[in-house]
Amino acid sequence: MLAIRRQALASVNRVILNTNALSAIATRAASRAYHSKLCKSSDEAIEGIKSGDKLLIGGFGLCGIPENLIKAISRRKDIQQITAISNNAGTVDYGIGTLLQSRQVKRMVSSYVGENKEFARQYLGGELEVELLPQGTIAERVRCGGAGIPGFYTLTGVGTEVETGGIPIKYGKDGKVVIGSEPRETKIFNGRKYLLEEGIVGDFALVKAWKGDELGNLVFKYAASNFNAPMATAGKITIAEVEELVPVGELKPDEIHISGIHVHRILKGEVYEKRIERLTLRRTAEEEGNLPESMKQRIHIIKRAAREFKDGMYANLGIGMPVLASNYIDPNITVHLQSENGILGMGPFPTPEEVDADLVNAGKESVTVLPGGTCFSSDVSFGMIRGNRLDMTILGGMQVSTNGDLSNWVVPGKIIKGMGGAMDLVAAPKSFVVVTMTHNAKNGEPKILKKNTLPLTGVKCVNRIITDKCVFDVIPDKGLLLRELSYGRTVDEIRACTESDFEVASDVAETY
Repeated sequence: MLAIRRQALASVNRVILNTNALSAIATRAASRAYHSKLCKSSDEAIEGIKSGDKLLIGGFGLCGIPENLIKAISRRKDIQQITAISNNAGTVDYGIGTLLQSRQVKRMVSSYVGENKEFARQYLGGELEVELLPQGTIAERVRCGGAGIPGFYTLTGVGTEVETGGIPIKYGKDGKVVIGSEPRETKIFNGRKYLLEEGIVGDFALVKAWKGDELGNLVFKYAASNFNAPMATAGKITIAEVEELVPVGELKPDEIHISGIHVHRILKGEVYEKRIERLTLRRTAEEEGNLPESMKQRIHIIKRAAREFKDGMYANLGIGMPVLASNYIDPNITVHLQSENGILGMGPFPTPEEVDADLVNAGKESVTVLPGGTCFSSDVSFGMIRGNRLDMTILGGMQVSTNGDLSNWVVPGKIIKGMGGAMDLVAAPKSFVVVTMTHNAKNGEPKILKKNTLPLTGVKCVNRIITDKCVFDVIPDKGLLLRELSYGRTVDEIRACTESDFEVASDVAETY
């Protein structure tokens, strides 16, 4: 009987010990989960960033940028010679633009310079290295870096200076190119040439989300996912700032966009301005009537371009003139507009009441999303583009040649916008490419040429050209065919202002 009692007592002790052990394990797990990632301030969060580091910085224009982390770096003047990988550099006085002002950036890896005059000045003046890449290529290189994939092949940039090399990275004080881009390795798949691009991993990734918890789980709002999502996965150390820091468990598992496994530090941002780079509102018919002649000309072109939309079509609208087409779609048809920064189902410009800083188009203009629309990250967006999901792309142009070569991203040494997403869009084999542009430059020189004189965006990629004077179709291996005339224009007038030779359709008529 005594032996039985001792055995029972030993069993009870084992249960107590096991219970205590489990309790200790749970306490240690909770301690690990709740204290290791949370930072009290942006200054604390950026500890360890040093001169010469490669930083992945999320956002698109000013949409979704990690405002507080950028400000913290700008306060640390000891951090110099940064390589900043970001789609663009914000504005002169906000976002990454402040790091350019303080001369903390040695090299930008971007797709678009845009309207940041200081960015362009430093680049053209030889003060800043700028590695310009197609937007979708940057997104996929970052995604691959985060996924442990060393490289991938793409059609984007084939036949352009992206393939051959020589895109200026750094100018000398005399305006000559000191550093140029390297040529790409190529390979043939199914009879087509592809370029090899390498994955990108940053020493640190700085991203911004709408909501997050102390485990590092992140949720983005609308188009602010953009480059934030892929960059969050591609940093050796990822630092996330959020607008709302919520208790663990409040975010439902199926609404989390980035798992906390990718995030090493998280903080609630101190202050958010959430500026909109180009606040653009919907115009009334009366307001359109009072526009300057140059804008009326653009609307004349784009109204004709809007006739290209067909019911059920998926289409992308490039920045500038093309994006205006969203306001002139026939109300009797449904068109799904895609914006490469991460929107499908993009609507017209908003009313003042509809403006949201997390909803901008590829031109950084405020927009709306129609019922049934969706938002996603930049790498997913360009997967749609490369995967031939779009029926049509409408882009602006500087020059188009007889065989459909397009130039629209740079005038060497003078105007530097960057290729943005244009190279990716025109490389999609099954998308119908429409170029909208004025027929002639401001000085009267033709823009439809026998051969382009500016660096190419794409080779034999244009299907239709719509100008203020006429409509041309590009017929493969034959050249241009004049399809339509703008009201009051004649064939002889078109010949006089067009360098390229062209044929005239038998049924050519004035249609717009």
